[in-house]
Amino acid sequence: MSIFLDKNVMMQSKKSTYIIAEMSANHAGDINRAKEIIYAAKESGADCIKIQTYTPDTMTIDCNKSWFNIDNGTWCGENLYSLYKKAYTPWEWQGELKEEANKIGIDFLSTPFDKTSVDFLEELGVNFYKIASFELVDIPLLKYVASKGKPIILSTGMATLGEIEDAVNTIRSNGCNQIVLLKCASAYPAITDQMNLVTMRNMGEVFNVPVGLSDHSMGSVGAIAAVAMGARIIEKHFCISRQIENPDSVFSMEPDEFKNMVRDIRQVELAIGQVKYGPTEQEHSNIAFRRSIFVVDSIKKGEKFTENNIRIIRPGYGLAPKYYDKVIGCVALRDIERGEPLTLNLFGEL
Repeated sequence: MSIFLDKNVMMQSKKSTYIIAEMSANHAGDINRAKEIIYAAKESGADCIKIQTYTPDTMTIDCNKSWFNIDNGTWCGENLYSLYKKAYTPWEWQGELKEEANKIGIDFLSTPFDKTSVDFLEELGVNFYKIASFELVDIPLLKYVASKGKPIILSTGMATLGEIEDAVNTIRSNGCNQIVLLKCASAYPAITDQMNLVTMRNMGEVFNVPVGLSDHSMGSVGAIAAVAMGARIIEKHFCISRQIENPDSVFSMEPDEFKNMVRDIRQVELAIGQVKYGPTEQEHSNIAFRRSIFVVDSIKKGEKFTENNIRIIRPGYGLAPKYYDKVIGCVALRDIERGEPLTLNLFGEL
């Protein structure tokens, strides 16, 4: 069962970042490779494997008019229908892929793109949904997905604040209060210096929801920075090898890269820790190297402490420096050798 269902408000009480490996088109039309990707994602530390549920005909129409042709970016020169034909995951695979995921203990998630795909995924028994950035403005789709009463992860690439507000209000008013918003740069690959990750944190404050990052950039800098800023979900495209050509391979992570990202994210989580003042366990032994008050010139019983015979120096075995001014002028109760720490039993009341 998905960890999202463990809490009333998903992710709120979950300390560790939920990491999604997005398969997308990286199976390159081979179900065995799709299964291999599931196993590799689990081995690389992913909590969840994600696919996409659509067909070319549920996405667009087979038309060669200029509006349906892509004239820039990674897929420049492609026709929408032919691109989706290359990239889609056959629906007859998806039950089998879900079984493979269940078998090895990795969550299974999919992105629906129309009502028929939602109905299909309901029959498949998915526990939660992901909505792609491009579908954030499809209000009828959001209504339908929300009506299923399952948690929704919503990517927000390209979206204005008003569009996100419309989407969130639609989801909430149609029966779903478990929402995570993902900051996303809808470019393939995305440029790290245009991520504007502070927007992610602001979305959490504005809409009072957990937030995360759907990251299409190369490398893991954006993902690690997002976790440090409070991301509860990281989504990254995942492949066996970028040498296996498909529409998504050029901006996907290979297993070793993904594994290193997960390792760094887990280390960042440890570094974030919790609110704690005072010495940590590893600092305790270094308290001795703080400054304290020491006798720096031998003193006879009855002599006064002066600026010449006591000083604030390292190490920290003597009286705390804050007492220095009060100690000046006090009388020694016994002979004190040079190099002894000044302690309360060596003089009268302050």
